Amino acid sequence: MSISAWAIRSPLASVLLFIVLMAAGIYGFMRLPVTYFPTIDTPVVSITVEQSGVAPEELETEVTKPIENTLASLANVEQISSTITNGQSVTEVDFVLGTVDIDRAVSEVRGAISRIRSDLPADIDEPIIERIEEEAQPVAIYAVSSTDMSLEEVSWFIDDTLARELQSVPGLAGISRIGGVDREIRVSLDPDRLRAYGLTADTVTQSLAANHLDVSGGRSSFGAREQVLSTHARVSDVSELAAIGIPRGNGRQITLGNLGEIRDVYAEPQSFTLLGGGEVVGFSVERTKGASEIGVADGVALRIGEIATENPGMSIERVDDGVRYTRGNYNSAMQTLIEGAALAVAVIFLFLRDWRATIIAAMALPLSVVPTFFVIDLLGFSLNILTLLAITLVTGILVDDAIVAIENIARHRSMGKPAYQAALEASDEIGLAIVAISATIIAVFLPVGLMSGEVGLYFREFGLTVAIAVFFSLLVARLITPIMAAYFLTGKVSAESERGAMAAAYQRFLGAVLRYRWLTVAIAVALFGISVMQLGAIPTSFVPEEDTGKLTLTLELPPGASLDETRAVAEDASRRFAHVDNVETIFIQGGSSATGDRDVRFAYVMLDLGPATERNTPVSAIEETLKIELSAIADIRFQFLNARGGRDVSFAILSNDGDAAQMAAADILAAMEADPAFVNPGSEATAMRPELRMQVLSDKAASLGISTAAIAETIRISTVGDSSGNLPQFADNGRLIPIRVQLDGRVRDDIESFSLIGVPTAGGGQVPLSSIVRFEYGETLSSIERLDRERRVNIGADVAGGLTSGEGFATLESLPVVRGLPPTVRISATGDSDSEGEVLSSFGVAMGAGVMLVMVVLVLLFGSFLAPFTILASLPLSISGVVAALMLTGSSLSLPAVIGILMLMGIVTKNAIMLVDFAIEKERAGHPAWKRRWKPARNGCGRSS
Repeated sequence: MSISAWAIRSPLASVLLFIVLMAAGIYGFMRLPVTYFPTIDTPVVSITVEQSGVAPEELETEVTKPIENTLASLANVEQISSTITNGQSVTEVDFVLGTVDIDRAVSEVRGAISRIRSDLPADIDEPIIERIEEEAQPVAIYAVSSTDMSLEEVSWFIDDTLARELQSVPGLAGISRIGGVDREIRVSLDPDRLRAYGLTADTVTQSLAANHLDVSGGRSSFGAREQVLSTHARVSDVSELAAIGIPRGNGRQITLGNLGEIRDVYAEPQSFTLLGGGEVVGFSVERTKGASEIGVADGVALRIGEIATENPGMSIERVDDGVRYTRGNYNSAMQTLIEGAALAVAVIFLFLRDWRATIIAAMALPLSVVPTFFVIDLLGFSLNILTLLAITLVTGILVDDAIVAIENIARHRSMGKPAYQAALEASDEIGLAIVAISATIIAVFLPVGLMSGEVGLYFREFGLTVAIAVFFSLLVARLITPIMAAYFLTGKVSAESERGAMAAAYQRFLGAVLRYRWLTVAIAVALFGISVMQLGAIPTSFVPEEDTGKLTLTLELPPGASLDETRAVAEDASRRFAHVDNVETIFIQGGSSATGDRDVRFAYVMLDLGPATERNTPVSAIEETLKIELSAIADIRFQFLNARGGRDVSFAILSNDGDAAQMAAADILAAMEADPAFVNPGSEATAMRPELRMQVLSDKAASLGISTAAIAETIRISTVGDSSGNLPQFADNGRLIPIRVQLDGRVRDDIESFSLIGVPTAGGGQVPLSSIVRFEYGETLSSIERLDRERRVNIGADVAGGLTSGEGFATLESLPVVRGLPPTVRISATGDSDSEGEVLSSFGVAMGAGVMLVMVVLVLLFGSFLAPFTILASLPLSISGVVAALMLTGSSLSLPAVIGILMLMGIVTKNAIMLVDFAIEKERAGHPAWKRRWKPARNGCGRSS
């Protein structure tokens, strides 16, 4: 504990140390990226398989289940989830954190998929295997429109020119187009001509794919020079494409142009984007891992301004600033840090009444905070909501060590000692208390930085930032503060003032408490018991509702609705929203829900309301107005999402039996709709879409040598064309345009004409489809969700006013239909409902570990069990204040409250250490454990006895 004396006698080393630390801290601060959430590296791999036109239930059986089964055999797999929509299966595999590197995880998944590739359908597109980046959220969304370019030309401008021009922006990972269309050459076959020439859509597609391509292969030495051989058959003009011959058999052929109409058009859109009711093409901007959100957004905005100037006929408008909240959080944190520091200095001066002592104590703030930036930069942290929260919350604690040191030095000076001698003696006298204070606060927060799971990854930066800053404050208190006190605290010593009336009243109360100590203990235990009982009655939630200036919602049309119907509803909603006050921007993405589910009957609506400080209407009131407007639109459902992109209550129904899960979901939704605690419950996955089933007549098909696979292949290619990876391509100025062969739309949309399409037989002829199948009308699932190889049905709802999300989930669990679920069906919390329980339980474990670690530290420092037990005995009593504060303010036990409790643990422990250590020092000086030291005077003041 004599390190302070060494620092006072040899100040140069300590001063140089902090000069270097300050310089390194400034350098680290300039390098730190600014993000909203911490940068985390979770080993999640995605496998996407597409098979055009295939229903979700068929994809589940033939593609998804084999993929899930082979992934389940991999080591360290924590969770497997799948989403299956029409023609697409997406499976995500989560590996246990810390057990496998993400690159190795991708390699293992690729190897597993390659082993079963031959078991998957031959006509699927090659599986796309890629890592999932947690940071791959858009930092900005732009909308592009043009007065002199078509929708297809604008789409290509984004895909080609804009993507290339923006690659120069540092930290940009890429851009993703939203909406728009893709150019394609469409061959619309006439079924009558196909029958006349004995051809089918399948044979035309195969012939075109086999002959319309450029292939390199072989080499020669003609002319004594090495030459590469290549075969060219790809055309670059529509007229040349029409002249391509399609073999009919027996050496005869027919040109492609005689089989139907060939047009240079764009693919049938599956999505659209609207801005203010007008059609646009959007794109989102993603950043690379570790890049600053603000830096990428500002760089992109600057470059887009230059591109817009170079293209005067084009409008590029930012419709969603994803970093506005990040920027506001950063600026607010910096402002709060300055304000907190200023208030701390003011309070120090108010109590010390010495400007020199105030300066010495205040120096602990920059000397502790600035070097912290250097260390968190070395650890790969960023300036995010949690590191900034840690620095702003710990501001008051950082000066505590310095205040303890300077106050004790001032007390020694009041005994008549010179500053140098007072600093030497006082610093070492209080050394144990300072070390104990810092060590216990570090012990409280260090377990938070070591929490496991995804929650631990997020809060790791919070706990470690606090611990690092407190460690530097300990160095300041033991090195710099004694040096400054010895050489700077040379002013006149102020006389000790008399105690005031408040101090005298406190002294009398303290005397009574000590005199009736058993009664005091009984009252404390009773308060603790009452507080624990009341704590269970306090509602819980994940985080309090916040006004981010945005509203997002999903519009859902009935199953079977077309994209044109969705567009009409979206345009109607846009017109209605335009008249609502405070709605500044209306951006709608058709063909997708707000949660990412893709279907033409969904529309994702994003409303920009502007900053909360610039309007008088709360976001909840605007939401109610929008609900009234939406209720006037017939045959739609809508779901508003909260600021975190979810709903107040969200959970999943899980079962191996898909029908049982669907039935349970329907029953639970009906019960939730009848309960006033839930608002607008819904599930996208429970919707059924109409289906035209073709029951194969096995006997007739077998007699003709026609397999079920051949029937399905014919139907698929006739209606939607071949899969994207198998389409032949058309060359146009270096750009490859896919050629899609399918029946004319009038035939595909007419059941009588469609039933006459030809199916090839084993003998080389063809028969009409209606002769080998029976048409039946039915329903099928619009999408399928799976979790750990079980069917999953996601359900979400908002809660009624006055209730928290925790109360809503508790109400759900108490519903009779939920409590009476069959053994094969279970529910599992998701979204905020899952995060709330995970965060509270993780923090509970961290707090318990912190208390144990504090006990160990105190026992080692004090050399006994009695003093640490006395110090920690004050922790349970602080719960009374927590419960009282939550009840008086009507707040819920949420994430900010838990962080506050954690901070309270450190403060309570710190105060207890100071009191106990001072009492121990007095006992060592010969004072009894309890003694009346102040007698009330007639004027209300007191004097030492």
